[in-house]
Amino acid sequence: MKRKNILLALGVVLLTVCTSVITTSLVGRKTDNGGTSAAEETSRPTSFASMSTVEAMPTDFTVAAEKSVESVVHVKVKMKIEQGYTGIDPFFEFFFGRPSQPIEPQEQMSSGSGVIISDDGYIVTNNHVVEDASTVEVVLNDKRTFEAKVVGVDASTDIALLKIDATGLPTMVFGNSDNLRVGEWVLAVGNPFNLTSTVTAGIVSAKARNINILNADMKIESFIQTDAAVNPGNSGGALVNTKGELVGINTAIASRTGSYAGYSFAVPISIVSKVVADIKEFGVVQRAVLGVQIRDIDAAFAKKENLETLAGAYVAEVQENSAAAEAGIKKGDILTAINNVKVKTVSQLQEQVGRYRPGDKINVTLERGNKSQTVTVELKNRSGNTNVVKAGDLTQLGATFKEVNDMTRSRFRLAAGIEVESVERGGKFDKAGIEKGFIILKVNGAVIRSEQDLESVVNDALNADNDDRVLFVTGAYPNGKMAHYAVALE
Repeated sequence: MKRKNILLALGVVLLTVCTSVITTSLVGRKTDNGGTSAAEETSRPTSFASMSTVEAMPTDFTVAAEKSVESVVHVKVKMKIEQGYTGIDPFFEFFFGRPSQPIEPQEQMSSGSGVIISDDGYIVTNNHVVEDASTVEVVLNDKRTFEAKVVGVDASTDIALLKIDATGLPTMVFGNSDNLRVGEWVLAVGNPFNLTSTVTAGIVSAKARNINILNADMKIESFIQTDAAVNPGNSGGALVNTKGELVGINTAIASRTGSYAGYSFAVPISIVSKVVADIKEFGVVQRAVLGVQIRDIDAAFAKKENLETLAGAYVAEVQENSAAAEAGIKKGDILTAINNVKVKTVSQLQEQVGRYRPGDKINVTLERGNKSQTVTVELKNRSGNTNVVKAGDLTQLGATFKEVNDMTRSRFRLAAGIEVESVERGGKFDKAGIEKGFIILKVNGAVIRSEQDLESVVNDALNADNDDRVLFVTGAYPNGKMAHYAVALE
């Protein structure tokens, strides 16, 4: 599994447990080296005041724990890392095939957690748990084992949906993460360090926390922060309230050591439920966008721009022909509410907009010149329209394409090929290493003359077994350099 660049001041760690295996021999446990930098600790003088207190009633977690442990599963993943080919001239290979044998692939294993959300076998987990998986195995709390299919993933929220062939499974009821309050008790349920069915307790420390951990252009980070003990292997596990209702999916920790240090983060169920519903219905997430660049407002920025408020999302730029532009939103506006739900930060705004699909109409409250007004916005998708994105659509590749210009065709005497016009950071093409300007000539052995040809190959790959959901892409860059890539469709 590719390592993520997830440094924070305390170091943010995604919570999978990884081991590496070369062919069939165990090498050892792989530790997360993603973040260890830390801020200096300082001591502050503390004053104590005498006051009368009312003793709080003790909280009983047994009912919530008993409800949740049966619905939390252990997710085991195997990945095959191709080592590439040697001794091949790229032009020879393109025209005459691949004459030499590949180096034996490296096999890597990792594990995390998941939550059963339907009695017919749908399971939600983190995208980073199953990313690049060749096989996914699910172990239930009763020790039954099933092979799982990856139904769909969403890198923008780090959520994935799995399916196993089973019925009558124990499920977890969705709670309401909007109703969670800071200071409220919650439980974290998962499989840290391969210790199955582990339950820990803590409180909600903060909401709508952005920790800059996700590597995607349209990332939505509005985490629930808790102090429930969460460790590697807890990724994809359940965050539940005292009623035993699912309110979040545990995803990351902030730590200097890679293990729990008092800060854990979960994706709110309000985000998870929409992502899961989209994947089940369409195969991919229907991502709605306003079409604005926004930023949080701090004291320094407010002073610089002569703003009278620190609450809301400041509009730094409005994209031409975007949903926001058509609704009359302008640069310098401060967005303060979505459908009457107040938003004080960019994270809160992203969480609210992320609940809707392209074509949905929302009311956006904004401040302009110290006056408040509300406009109706019809949300669009990334392509600038309200169409539904389907699983076979090329947008899921995280890239856009265009025809190869006549000069390039003439220079390289190309009878086929399409050019990669743009690459989304964190998308499938980006992860594979494909760069803007790359000319795709063949995919899975099929000559590519148009976007329709590419879409046909993508659909064939998506309908294949998990092991075959890969695009082997051959092409060249404008400088004449040939290149080959493997793009996992997950």
